[in-house]
Amino acid sequence: MVIDLRLLRDNPDVVRASQVARGDDPALVDQALDADSRRRSALTDFEQMRAEQKSLGKKVAQAQGEEKTALLAHTKQLAEGVKARQKDADDAEAQLKDVLYKISNVIEGAPPGGEDDYVVLREEGTIRDFAAEGFTPRDHLELGEGLRAIDTERGAKVSGARFYYLTGIGARLELALLNAAMDQAIQEGFTPVITPTLVRPEIMQGTGFLGAHADEIYRLEADDLYLVGTSEVALAGYHSGEILDLSEGPKRYAGWSACYRREAGSYGKDTRGIIRVHQFHKVEMFSYIDPADAEAEHQRLLGWEEAMLRKCELPYRVIDTAAGDLGSSAARKFDCEAWLPTQERYLELTSTSNCTTFQARRLGVRERVEIDGKAETRTVATLNGTLGTTRWIVAILENHQQPDGSVRVPEGLRPYLGGLEVLEPVPPSAGSSKGSSKVTK
Repeated sequence: MVIDLRLLRDNPDVVRASQVARGDDPALVDQALDADSRRRSALTDFEQMRAEQKSLGKKVAQAQGEEKTALLAHTKQLAEGVKARQKDADDAEAQLKDVLYKISNVIEGAPPGGEDDYVVLREEGTIRDFAAEGFTPRDHLELGEGLRAIDTERGAKVSGARFYYLTGIGARLELALLNAAMDQAIQEGFTPVITPTLVRPEIMQGTGFLGAHADEIYRLEADDLYLVGTSEVALAGYHSGEILDLSEGPKRYAGWSACYRREAGSYGKDTRGIIRVHQFHKVEMFSYIDPADAEAEHQRLLGWEEAMLRKCELPYRVIDTAAGDLGSSAARKFDCEAWLPTQERYLELTSTSNCTTFQARRLGVRERVEIDGKAETRTVATLNGTLGTTRWIVAILENHQQPDGSVRVPEGLRPYLGGLEVLEPVPPSAGSSKGSSKVTK
């Protein structure tokens, strides 16, 4: 089942309140309860009829004459009734499953409301005063073109809008960022994984991505496969249908993959540069854990994200995302948003979500535990969090730029760039419309 039926039966008001806070339909809860009641009633009748069938079988064998004829007629009626109640139970179960897949995860502490109803938990770092420094900051695309690091014109020529090339130091900068993220994850005990970027429908659905935002996902119809928008999907499916041993602690994975998003509905938003694109790379943390420790793990994931932001020396804020902006699988989500100087706004760089048992229940991931001396299995909790992605380049270039268009490399990334301290633009070469770049120590 998708939502914990025990919670749904015992505390339906909690689930209804969650649906209301998300802006979803609370009537789905009553529909699910009705289908569940009909299913259980049909199964009870089915079992009683089956028991009577077995009892009659013995009587028929011993009866004779008219008594046997009557018993045989009754047995036939029972067989038809058993078949009918089985169908009623199957129909109710199908309806229950259909409704449950429409109910989002029950929120845990998230503020109610929509996209603009987040709560700012804290702001970290110092926002630069470019006016006091005596110059107007360039945006990331102008800086990237000057460094010969970003080429959106040729990206559009080859693949269309919202595609790009990272070239030269741009490619190196992304690799430096992602390698730094992966190293941090490994230091914290995560297993590095290069994940598939194509997944089966049941895995995509199991993670909760085929709901309201299914139009954001690329689908290969000929193969019935989906391109992932995050390695979270492949990592959630990694242990699908398995019973895990978490006796020595959580299983933590750091997935590195290309990611794809259609950006449906974002026409006219962030069309310049590489803020909102169809393809990018990302390092994603993913944890399978005892549900009792999920909230604490969520704080740990957030802490590791903030440590990575500090390595990149970016001013940022942490927000508690409102229920209506969580996505169906998250019970709570924290975003870290870096300051974007040229737009004077915060830009989301990381998210970490506590999905409680929602994904694992849909994907059949359990752990073996001992309760009151008996070996049992129970659904695990899953959590995810971003440690680095292509979009970070936007914030790094803009926040660390210098008056001449050069960019200072944050100290945390320098070991991954051969000790380079500054990326310096070079004037365009003859016949070229773009600048090239060199790097200095």
